[in-house]
Amino acid sequence: MKVSPSILSMDFSRKEEEINKLNQTDAEYIHLDVMDGHFVSNKTFDEQFIKTIKSDKIFDTHLMIKDPLKELHKYVPYTTYLTFHYEAETKENILEYLKNKKDDCLIGLSIKPGTDVRVLDEMLPYLDLVLVMSVEPGKGGQKFMESALSKIEYLVNKKKVFNYKYLIEVDGGINEQTAKLVKGVGCEIVVAGSYVFSSSDYQTAIDKIR
Repeated sequence: MKVSPSILSMDFSRKEEEINKLNQTDAEYIHLDVMDGHFVSNKTFDEQFIKTIKSDKIFDTHLMIKDPLKELHKYVPYTTYLTFHYEAETKENILEYLKNKKDDCLIGLSIKPGTDVRVLDEMLPYLDLVLVMSVEPGKGGQKFMESALSKIEYLVNKKKVFNYKYLIEVDGGINEQTAKLVKGVGCEIVVAGSYVFSSSDYQTAIDKIR
């Protein structure tokens, strides 16, 4: 299982120092939570901030914004994975985009805890990543919801049966205990924010959840 530390939990007043500490770990990804204050109540940063981050790690950008299909192009140059929410667009618009995608970027879809994973069935053949939210999107430090486990199992099964290419990622309430739960059902990437950044040793925290 790979680890994608979420910088939402870092000390932004010490941004360069925090990113340097993260760069010294063997975490494979950096998770970037973009919030617009509309789709979710909080507001964080946009593509202008992302382009200032200096790291060789894989950028894993999670858009929690309204009308994401109108905004994707702004983020494509600065990230490897670009994930937006199923709930932020119509199913028809998402399918049309995925079937005709020209963006040079790996595309993911995310679902909230209350969304049935089966709504993604038609989209799974086109996705590079599926992000299962194990907390309500919009803020860090929430408690893990175990309903995410059955969704991960469902996605693992679909991937095996149809030989789909998407990676399965989970985000929210991840610590040493919950990481074991998601790993046990086949999660491939785990997002961790406060667990990593509240630790005195980022590498040790990453090792414990991996």
